[in-house]
Amino acid sequence: MRTPRQGGARRGRDRRARVLPARPGAPRVQGTPPSVAVVGAGIAGLAAATVLAERGVAVTVYEKRPYLGGRVGGWPTGLRDGTTVTMSRGFHAFFRQYYNLRGLLRRTDPGLERLVALPDYPLLHAGGLRDSFRHVPRTPPLSALGFVALSPSFRLADLRAMDPLAALPLLDVRVPEVYDRLDGTSAHAFLDAVGFPETARHLAFEVFSRSFFADPRELSAAEMALMFHIYFLGSAEGLLFDVPRAPFPAALWDPLAGYLARHRAQVRTGTPVEHVAPVPDGGFMVASDGAERRHDGVVLALDGAGLRALVEHCGNLGDAAWRERIGRLRTAPPFLVSRLWLDRPVAPDRPGFLGTSGFGTLDNISVLERYEDEAARWCARTGGSVVELHAYAVPPGSARDVEQKRLLGQLHRVYPETRTATVVDARHEWHEDCPLFPVGGYGDRPTVRTPHPGLVVAGDLVRTGLPVALMERAATSGFLAANALLERWGVRGQTLWTVPDRGRSAVLRTLAARVPVESGEEAEEG
Repeated sequence: MRTPRQGGARRGRDRRARVLPARPGAPRVQGTPPSVAVVGAGIAGLAAATVLAERGVAVTVYEKRPYLGGRVGGWPTGLRDGTTVTMSRGFHAFFRQYYNLRGLLRRTDPGLERLVALPDYPLLHAGGLRDSFRHVPRTPPLSALGFVALSPSFRLADLRAMDPLAALPLLDVRVPEVYDRLDGTSAHAFLDAVGFPETARHLAFEVFSRSFFADPRELSAAEMALMFHIYFLGSAEGLLFDVPRAPFPAALWDPLAGYLARHRAQVRTGTPVEHVAPVPDGGFMVASDGAERRHDGVVLALDGAGLRALVEHCGNLGDAAWRERIGRLRTAPPFLVSRLWLDRPVAPDRPGFLGTSGFGTLDNISVLERYEDEAARWCARTGGSVVELHAYAVPPGSARDVEQKRLLGQLHRVYPETRTATVVDARHEWHEDCPLFPVGGYGDRPTVRTPHPGLVVAGDLVRTGLPVALMERAATSGFLAANALLERWGVRGQTLWTVPDRGRSAVLRTLAARVPVESGEEAEEG
């Protein structure tokens, strides 16, 4: 293991960040280049396509949407005032722990100058409690101690009531062992067993669980513990993050599309793949847009619903056990992103991003002109504000118009000055395509490799065996998928980076190892 290099292409500040060198091999393919179909142009698909194209593979990317980026994509929309703006599926935080995603972005932005740091990660509870990560130390265990000391959510009586023994598994999170220990219980039940204070739970833990678009009662405690390790107890990068200075296409994906084109990759948007079938010579026939094309390898970089549908339609992919596991994958509840163009500004002290708890289904508020150039130009011209509201894990069957009005009402509670503002335009994005990581579901999630050596899977639902999550899991799985194919052709793949793969304190690791592993049923009852 080596530590990140200083200067140049900076990898972060954590000296214990872990590097996983690529397998030795040739720098590029030799002779006639093999061809690979990448199905899906989200983060995972673009990561796989980038590494393969850089090594001389003939890459074709198929994307059903008319834009790149998947759930982090964007598209043009016209406002009533005649302005063309970029709409998206909402705010995304680019944490400093996202080593591999940031490495992908460095292909076109070596200094990551198209990202800007937000100064704080504030959290507000409806009861009036406020938390902030701005002054919390980055290095564990000072990060945890500092958060407790600075947070009004923790009272001395609450701390005395907690069960430190039950919390020990958080102090030595390893993959996949954390799933052996905690996948059988829910995040909510685990926090009950720890005796974690209710107010602090809302502000500290539900921030992580709801990032998965899931209620803590449905989310695997293992996934929550992994998140806590990545962002808090296992990494010294801290909880602050960067955001793109411009809309996602301009800041991220248009430059990467140009980069792929320079490496002779073909990107076909608006082109869904209807069928994938293995052929006797080890390759695959890929049907799309009324034609079939043969490829030597295939990367399935789809969301859970898309992967289930394609595998169900392609009866010769994988074996029966693999297909059954794919068929059991679940999708998280629907979520809503409401973007509002207001005729007057919000108060000048409102942050670019605010996490909320206790305000109905409202999970966070973004003020786009604080960081995005396109929104800032609109606000400078009109004197207004562009505000975005997120509702994660909306109860299925909720009436959309009612939920949209409720979100607006909660905005008025949190930012009272918006009560007198007129909404001059609005966009409401409803989606239900994020993976659910349910209690006991880890074994069903696909790995990168499949029963076919030339068929690999990538995405944020994939088991990587590494301490990564969310957008970083997508990027990492894409690199791993490319590496698996390149290994077949004797070509060196992509070096990977992760946060430390275990707890930072040897003493605490020893204590955590002594905590018995509980079955899911026992843990839920506790």
